[in-house]
Amino acid sequence: MILAGKVALVTGASRGIGAALAERLAQDGAHVILTARTEAGLIEVEDRIHAAGGTATIAPLDLAKYDDIDKLAQAIAGRWEKLDLLVLNAAMLGTLSPLGHVAPKEFESVMALNVTAQWRVLRAFDPLLRRARGSVVLLTSSVANGGRAYWGPYAASKAALEVLAGTYADEMQALGVHCLVVDPGGTRTAMRAKAFPGEDPATLKGPDAVADAVAARLSEGLPPGLSRMAISTRP
Repeated sequence: MILAGKVALVTGASRGIGAALAERLAQDGAHVILTARTEAGLIEVEDRIHAAGGTATIAPLDLAKYDDIDKLAQAIAGRWEKLDLLVLNAAMLGTLSPLGHVAPKEFESVMALNVTAQWRVLRAFDPLLRRARGSVVLLTSSVANGGRAYWGPYAASKAALEVLAGTYADEMQALGVHCLVVDPGGTRTAMRAKAFPGEDPATLKGPDAVADAVAARLSEGLPPGLSRMAISTRP
């Protein structure tokens, strides 16, 4: 129970990697606050956590509604007064398309969720992370490392997120807040299936493998500043 007595918040926790991470953190003793737009999915994850002997609280939240992020931070501060672990997992893929064919509204939507909303969450929970000398886990992608045809908006958003993570980690290093940037590799998720519709999902690891790898890294303790990890695609 390496996280016993700790409070963790996971975004995009209703399915996929977010759900797997939430369940693993609860298994390791954390009280997990589950956020996503889909309340029904959050309830299912919460039920599995409770059935396994863990504890969780659901907080349905649309990250595109920035003021609601601030309200959630205020509510958590009023109940727990600190946040030991923040997992920034929620993201959208958008349409894989040549840059010249990307609709402006879709580009803006990808950036709004994958960059601006992530900054808003960091900003809102910064005081609680400072108080706990907590950790931030951010999910990225290998496509952030240079250009890749047809992945423009998503790749650019993940590159921007990595820069935000590095900036925040540098600012927080002396205060004891840690940042871990995780490239989960190819994983059997709905987003992966959308990006690679012809791929055999049996060739990919499941979300639980990502959750186990992240939990193992957290159990080792994170050094001050920024850390990175990349997880193999194959099972």
